[in-house]
Amino acid sequence: MATAIRLRRPGKSSKKRHKYRVVVCNDSVDSRGKFIEEIGYYNPTGKEIVFKIDKAKYDSWLKKGAKPSDTVKSLVKKTKS
Repeated sequence: MATAIRLRRPGKSSKKRHKYRVVVCNDSVDSRGKFIEEIGYYNPTGKEIVFKIDKAKYDSWLKKGAKPSDTVKSLVKKTKS
């Protein structure tokens, strides 16, 4: 079972109100399907762009073999600097 760390858009689709959750899920599950664990969130709208992630859980899942998506990888990289 391959796992991925990626963004998930919860709730109803709404114009110009994008909010995302950073989740760990199976590779084969679609973006609105079940997930294993929620480890953070991302809100690109509003005056400030907010990205919060539990770094300990993120590192733990990386050690277990989870592969982050390109978007999650770039957001984590931006928050480190």
